[in-house]
Amino acid sequence: MNETKAPTNLKLSLVAGEMTSLRLVAGVLVVVAILAIGLGTVNNPNQAAFSCLIAFLFLLSLAVGALFWIMLHYLTGAVWSVVLRRLTEHLASLLIPSAALFLPIILWVDVLYSWAAPSTQLDTSLSEKEAYLNTPFFLLRATLYFVVWFALMYYLRLGSLRQDREAGSENMTRIRKLSALGMLLLALTTTFAAFDWVMSLDPHWYSNIFGVYFWSGSILASLAAITLLALFARRFCGLADVITVEHLHDLGKLLFGFTIFWAYIAFSQYFLIWYAAIPEETAWYALRRQGNWYTVSVSLALCHFLVPFVILLPRAPKRSPFVLGLVALWLLASHGLDLYWQVMPTLHPERASIHWLDVVSWLFVAAASCVTLAQVARTKPLVPQGDADLSASIRFENE
Repeated sequence: MNETKAPTNLKLSLVAGEMTSLRLVAGVLVVVAILAIGLGTVNNPNQAAFSCLIAFLFLLSLAVGALFWIMLHYLTGAVWSVVLRRLTEHLASLLIPSAALFLPIILWVDVLYSWAAPSTQLDTSLSEKEAYLNTPFFLLRATLYFVVWFALMYYLRLGSLRQDREAGSENMTRIRKLSALGMLLLALTTTFAAFDWVMSLDPHWYSNIFGVYFWSGSILASLAAITLLALFARRFCGLADVITVEHLHDLGKLLFGFTIFWAYIAFSQYFLIWYAAIPEETAWYALRRQGNWYTVSVSLALCHFLVPFVILLPRAPKRSPFVLGLVALWLLASHGLDLYWQVMPTLHPERASIHWLDVVSWLFVAAASCVTLAQVARTKPLVPQGDADLSASIRFENE
């Protein structure tokens, strides 16, 4: 297939003035959020630690989910998603603010994780897990995870930008080989990161499927974010003729499919644990069935599965930019609720409540995401101009 270059007006995501204004406003909000979190740390360090952990996990899930979609694109040789690949690469750059947000998590290890506190030495039931659950090994594993993720982000983006300049098949072959190994590394590191950063909040609880549960949520949430970026690019970046309704239709179908996948994994974990009725396993769910946490649990099932399932079931909503955008926003909010439901009962087992530090942490997530995405998209083409399948991707139509 002939190589196709994108029009010149697609080389920048926004005109310089709009880009500068967006980065300035978001940057100010980042500073305000950091100062507020710092103030909250002085007054309520426990709440600040858990609020920041949820914000960190949200940003990280979008980034690792984006890496999944990039490598899946290369491994499957997909044509329709070529016009979306650069946006997905931009989304993976959220690894940068998530890594920055992990730094205070390091300082709060003994606040967040009971196994890291000095009093844990009196808990003889954790002695068998001590070889794994100890602070030095915890930090070593975290370093390894971030090294793998940053390496994947860097080399995938480097190969994509090189394709813009060279437009050769050899470069694409190298990227596909990297994606084959990278997908395995991403699956392993994300699974163990979920064990380390979320499951070990309750060191007595364990679930072999929890890593898949976290990953399924990350994949779905990142797909929702990609959908919002695509809608933004169509509306404000002159890509309405490049990212067409046909591409939105496929994004809608994927959102529908992975909504079902998330629900399947979530129910599988719940059903197997509840059916086996092992006290060490059921205690985690029993906690989330008490007080108003039970309301949150039911709301999660409705918001994360039933509502998007019903809306996306017909064909028409998948082809409506307005409806698809609302569903994508809804799924991102549901993913945030899911992370809150996973993490916060450790701090507030008696009842769910929203603290002002929760709101500030989400402000940081939104502002840091805008700053990062605006920066990485400032000077690079929004579409992979050297890809041989670009023309076919632009002309793509659903059958």
